[in-house]
Amino acid sequence: MNASPSYGITPPRIRRRQTIALVLLVVTGVINYLDRATLAVANEFIRADLGLSLGEMGLLLSAFSWSYALCQLPVGVLVDKIGPRWLLGMGLVVWSLAQAAGGLVSSFGWFVLARVVLGIGEAPQFPAAARVVSNWFPLRARGTPTGIYNSASPLGFALAPLCLSPLIAATSWHWAFFVTGALGIVAAVVWVMLYRDPVREELTEAERAYLDEGQSLEAAPKAGFASWRALFRQRATWGMLLGFFGSVYLNWVFLTWLPGYLRTERHMDVAYVGVAATIPFLCGFAGALTAGWASDQITKRAASTVTGRRTAVVLAMLGMVAFTIPAALVESNTAAIACISIVIFLANAASACSWSLATAVAPRSRVASLGAIQNFGGFVGGALAPIFTGYIAQSWSFVPALLTGAAIAFAGAMAYQFLVLAPIPEQGG
Repeated sequence: MNASPSYGITPPRIRRRQTIALVLLVVTGVINYLDRATLAVANEFIRADLGLSLGEMGLLLSAFSWSYALCQLPVGVLVDKIGPRWLLGMGLVVWSLAQAAGGLVSSFGWFVLARVVLGIGEAPQFPAAARVVSNWFPLRARGTPTGIYNSASPLGFALAPLCLSPLIAATSWHWAFFVTGALGIVAAVVWVMLYRDPVREELTEAERAYLDEGQSLEAAPKAGFASWRALFRQRATWGMLLGFFGSVYLNWVFLTWLPGYLRTERHMDVAYVGVAATIPFLCGFAGALTAGWASDQITKRAASTVTGRRTAVVLAMLGMVAFTIPAALVESNTAAIACISIVIFLANAASACSWSLATAVAPRSRVASLGAIQNFGGFVGGALAPIFTGYIAQSWSFVPALLTGAAIAFAGAMAYQFLVLAPIPEQGG
């Protein structure tokens, strides 16, 4: 191709499209995580109002994760086939209606159903985001935008108690579900109105050269379920699935049990726990943003894009392991919070780098498919983490529960290191 622009110079029209896409992905991602966290914020009010036991609340909290994880498998190929614009738009509508329905339910069974549908609706968010980044950014510049859209998850968790607690106090827990559901409907309309995929025929030569960056943008095979199944014959696919299982497992140990751990194991005052539990998630927001840039820098200096992206993931996960051990063992509460903050910083960094790795490993026609398979593994880990952690903590203490999470994360890092070695060819093997 002639007159290819030098790496890093973004054509103005492409930059505008990139900015619009990232702003929309962050906004929809924050709403996504606000919706997930609403149940946790309103936990005590809902239990009292509906007369739920702790066991029933545990099942209610896990209902979302199971449907979300299982839907990753078909959703990935659907994003590749239909495109992120319409599939994420439909997902926004479905999950927002399910979220609003959560404010109307009056029984445990109907609430479980609403959370299951919420998981189904939210399933396209991150596979669609991975596809958007692969559509609008060249291969070696995908770390930063991936970090930006991944930052929505810890930001949503950090904002949830700050925004929803006053709303619940001023009205009732029902309105937390109504308001967040309405926000999602508005976001769905804006997303469908503003987002567009790049159309090759409408791009200038310089714009095509920028997006190509050594890749062919000629017509790729249409993604289908046969090609999706072929991904499971690739060693790299299993490395990413198992690796993300370990990363998300350890992250969700803290996401689901941090307040309870600080009160039960660390004997912290309830008022202090609210502040102490918010700090790590703000660190996670910074971690996602920082990781994207760092991943790009490592990749520019690596032997290959896959090697660079994989190295960033493995380093972040080994850091998670290294700081979880003192978090479990130190006597000082301040030191424990500092270590946990670093773990969650690195957990969100690892997540952002893992999604960047998916865009480097996947064939161009199956970016969302591979990302969704990886995310399936992660959210199986996320669904199991609160169950195993609660059982181990009840039988022994939180110390072996945290050390178990560290061991699982270490195994995940090794899966990335030794199984994800090269890109998957377009024909899928």
